[in-house]
Amino acid sequence: MNGSSGRLGGPEKSDRSDRTDRPDRTDGLDSLSPLGPALSRRTLLGAAGLGAAALTAAASGTAVAVGSRTGSSTGRDSSRSAQSRAHAFLAAAMDGYLDHGDLRLTQSYTDQANLFSTAFTYDNALAILAHLTARTDAGHRRAVALGDALLYAQNHDPVYDDGRLRQAYNVGPYVFFDGVAQPDGFVRADGTANVGTQFGFTGTAVGDMAWAGIALATLARRTGKRRFLDGAVRIGTWIEVNGGTDQPLGGYKFGVDGANTKLPFSSTEHNTDLVALFGQLARLTGDPVWRGRRAKARAFVEKMWEPTARFFYTGTNDGVTVNKSPVPEDTQTWTHLALDSRRYSGSLDWAATQLAVLDRADRTNSTVPAGQSYEGVTFSSASLLANEDAPIAEFQPRPDRNGVWFEGTAHLALALRDRAGHGDEARAHRLVASIERAQELLGTGQTVGTRTLPERAGVVSASSPLDTGFGFGYYPYRHTGATAWYLLAATRTNPLRA
Repeated sequence: MNGSSGRLGGPEKSDRSDRTDRPDRTDGLDSLSPLGPALSRRTLLGAAGLGAAALTAAASGTAVAVGSRTGSSTGRDSSRSAQSRAHAFLAAAMDGYLDHGDLRLTQSYTDQANLFSTAFTYDNALAILAHLTARTDAGHRRAVALGDALLYAQNHDPVYDDGRLRQAYNVGPYVFFDGVAQPDGFVRADGTANVGTQFGFTGTAVGDMAWAGIALATLARRTGKRRFLDGAVRIGTWIEVNGGTDQPLGGYKFGVDGANTKLPFSSTEHNTDLVALFGQLARLTGDPVWRGRRAKARAFVEKMWEPTARFFYTGTNDGVTVNKSPVPEDTQTWTHLALDSRRYSGSLDWAATQLAVLDRADRTNSTVPAGQSYEGVTFSSASLLANEDAPIAEFQPRPDRNGVWFEGTAHLALALRDRAGHGDEARAHRLVASIERAQELLGTGQTVGTRTLPERAGVVSASSPLDTGFGFGYYPYRHTGATAWYLLAATRTNPLRA
């Protein structure tokens, strides 16, 4: 399960095994400290005192059911068709509960993921950006509608009036595992936004907020509507008030849990998001305060750089010491997309080689059908060392070390295309083709709001169950976030550098 992204440090688990049959990875990976999970923006941000492992198990429910194109006109037509089907999935995921009102967000995963009608804030920010890549009136209307829904959530929180957004919301009715019905759509009967309390998705992460702010700022540019800029400024202000720190490593902290307790960690990925958000706010408002905040976030990110092996560490647990493992993929790719610096672009090569995976049916615990294979990258260095003999979490399957994380594979493809170095386009082309094959063949028969999806529409989050190393997993369920990132990569749209 997931909501968004963001890595930091956290308690280590003892069930990680550094087995001799793990893939061969060098360039600094083998020198890292013992791998263990860490809190993530994708980890639940519920009330203090609830353990992440217990919440992850509860959220999982019962047992989880789980050829390259050329540059010819046929290949281009195939890619256009794949993009059209991806847009069709995003539309279906947004329209799963139309009988509960026009004001709505997009369900993040298909029903089979057992997260019911959960709509993660991060996924909906991505959906806004992806709808805009269509360059159609329908895509524009959907993006604006989702932007207005985020503003509604910001202005109608059941507890706070400070500009925050929660980790996730409910967008349709369901009966929870304990038998208690959740009857409302996105807007509750009392007019408040329907926060995802059942799973503990009640906290607020800086990274989620940053992505929502990026989406709103993009809408402000595309529409000229002041309300979207005002919402993005409120987000930036909330982050400054609740995330700013003067600790030695600086930057911005993780956010707050559901009890509004500030979390002590700082994430490289979150601060990368802020480089993008604060930069956009500086340009749109003309206020120099945002340039200073952008510089503060960027300085933190640059302190996470490992110059010898050429990758970025995950962040810090205490603001003093760098957390050196696990090393996630998106701190390598998003940094390039946001920083636009050749000095750090070697992080893409690290991700492309050290996190590379090839999933096929003969891999241990693979769920890929016979005769199919998918290339890409996995979530983190810990994913390559996952214990294949134990479930990822209670009620979940055992991991495939070679499971492809398609969202991250799309990050990498887009970043390679942005860098445009020798061989980058060819590698990106293969990665995008792999994602398009996955959309074609994986996740069949899945639904949103019990409604059948368009055929071959929507990218699954992973080719097979994979352990992120951060306390949660990814599975072959069609996913708004993965589908949106595919569209950004396919259309060469960099959301982190306006």
